This record gives sequence, structure tokens and C-alpha cells, in this order.
Amino acid sequence: MRDPRLHTLARNIVQYSLDVKPGEKVLIEMIGSERELVRCLVEEVYVRGGYPYVELIDPAVRASVLKDITEKQLEHWAALDLKRMEDMDCYVAIRAGENVNEQSDVPEDKMKLYKQLYQKPVHLEQRVKRTRWVVLRYPNASMAQLANMSTSRFEDFYFDVCNLDYSAMSAAMDPLQELMNRTDRVRIVGPGATDISFSIKGIGSVKCCGRRNIPDGELYTAPVRDSVNGVIAYNTPSVSSGITFDNITFRFENGRIVEATASDTKRLNEILDTDEGARYIGEFSLGFNPYILYPMKDTLFDEKIDGSLHFTPGQAYEQADNGNRSSVHWDLVLIQRPEFGGGEIYFDDRLIRKDGRFVVPELEGLNPERLK
Repeated sequence: MRDPRLHTLARNIVQYSLDVKPGEKVLIEMIGSERELVRCLVEEVYVRGGYPYVELIDPAVRASVLKDITEKQLEHWAALDLKRMEDMDCYVAIRAGENVNEQSDVPEDKMKLYKQLYQKPVHLEQRVKRTRWVVLRYPNASMAQLANMSTSRFEDFYFDVCNLDYSAMSAAMDPLQELMNRTDRVRIVGPGATDISFSIKGIGSVKCCGRRNIPDGELYTAPVRDSVNGVIAYNTPSVSSGITFDNITFRFENGRIVEATASDTKRLNEILDTDEGARYIGEFSLGFNPYILYPMKDTLFDEKIDGSLHFTPGQAYEQADNGNRSSVHWDLVLIQRPEFGGGEIYFDDRLIRKDGRFVVPELEGLNPERLK
């Protein structure tokens, strides 16, 4: 029997997140073996009068292709998929791989080529900027294991998070967006090494309230590119190119990462050396989804953790653009709730969040008890 919560999720994606119109073309891409949500999405797109197109991808097979791929092959592959993406009005990606480390055996030089020649033109330039898109995970045993939950408990958690009332969250974000848009200086302080300052003046900000990522619950901007100085020590593990990185620490001088260390410092610096923009920050965001409390090495969830922030090396988004360009966009997360060490965020020398909780009256609507 089909889980009715899948119907709710598919309906929310098609009707609220994408707002599919009659005659619009919707590409549904499933990475993994799950099929039922894809079927629900196809049905809902047809209900709205749209045209669904489906691609099913096996992540292990994709890893095999990437291991020995050539520059010429990547350029041809990108040209084919770019043409298809240009024809689409909407895009949904469902990621349900059984192993987050599936690409760990792909050589780093091949991953760099893939990001530069495929991901950047097809996704960063075309899909992100010119389609209405949603990216989400699917609750399987692998994700439950990463979250240290049983599969049944994780499914309940997943649907609480993904079927949240995002329209109500959107209204609660308005005061933070107004404050962020008139702020110049930001300072982030945390235990140990973290003490970093930068400007966000004139950049603007974007609410993330279920229109793009599912789950959602963040508000982002970007630092003025050359304004970042100080040190940030992240306390959340992150997976990139199939490798898990822990204890990432960056030191900045005039916007540039001049020192970077982690559990695998060599691989970390290889990623940061992908191109010039990878050593500059393209996004600064505050996370506040009330149901997401602990990291699970999945960026779509971890970057929305209640009481968190992420500070992202690489490409800036066009909607809050500081001019940084890169084939990298790596959301690295710092959680500031007390059980993770706490911390403070200041806007123009005013304390706005302490130990993960908003402490000024106009922002208290984003605290977890008000969002559930």
C-alpha cells in the first residue's frame, strides 16, 4: 500500500514548490532505486496539466562512468543534458542512493573535470538560474543509518521535516530578511578558534521556504567577496566527492582562504584549488528548521539544522550575488546550540542569535517552538 504521506509530499512539490502550470515540462530525476515517489510526482504533474519526463540513475554506474571519463566525453555529455535542461520549465531531483561514499574511488582530477565541465554549465548556470527546481532526498535505510535512527523512526522524522507548513515559515522569515538587507557588518563567535567578521552590505538576501530544497528552512546572503577576515571552525562532518571531512577549519585574509585544515587536509586543499573562486565564500546562511537537530552527513538536511549557519566556499547564487564564480559550492555547517558548544552572531554589533536561539523580539518567530 502506498504511504499517503508520499501523496502529500508530491502534491506540495508540484503545487506549492514548483507551481506547475498547464503545458509546462517537468524533468524528474531519480538517483537511486526508489520508484514510488517518482510515480506520485508523475501523477501530480499530469493533474496540473504538465508534461513529466523521467530519468532513473544508478549512482554506482555513474561512478563507473566517471572513473575513466575523458574531457571530450564530458563536454559531449554536458552538451546533450544542457540542451534537455534548456527545454525544461521545472526540475525535481530525488536522491536515494544506498551509499553516500559511492564516488569515493573516482579520482579527484576526474571529479574536478565533472564539476567544471558538466555540473557548472548544466546545473549551476542553467538549472539553478533558469528553471523552477526542487532537490530532495528519499528516506531509505542508508539515510536512517546516517541519522542513527531505525528506518521506521527516520521515515516519521523525514515526513515531519518535509511536510512542514512552509508557507507559515515564509511569513516568519520576513523580519530576518528585512534585518539582513539593512545590515553591513556580521561577526560570528564560537568556542575555540571561531571569530570571523565580514560585510554583507548591498548583497541582498533570499528566503528558502520550500520553493527549492526539501527540506528547507534557511535564509541566505553572501559576504562582500574580499571582506572576510578571521577563523571559522566547523563542527559538522561533510561529504564531498565521496570523502567524509571532519574538523574543517579555515583562516581568511581579505576574503581568501589562506589556510585550511581538516581530517584530510590534502584532499580538502585539492578541492579548494579547483579554481580561484573555490577559496572565496559564495554564501552565508542561517538555518532554523525546528525538526532537524543533528547532522547526518547530508547537506540538504544539515544546512537547515536548527541553530546552525553555513559558510560556503565557492559559487555565489545570482539572487544574492557577490560576484564569486567557481565550479565548487560546498555548504559547510557550524551548529551553535549549547550541546554543540554554543556561539553568537552579531549584526552591526547587535547580538541577534545566541547559542542557536534568536534573542531579539522581531526574530523570535523563527525559534523552534514557534515554527512547529
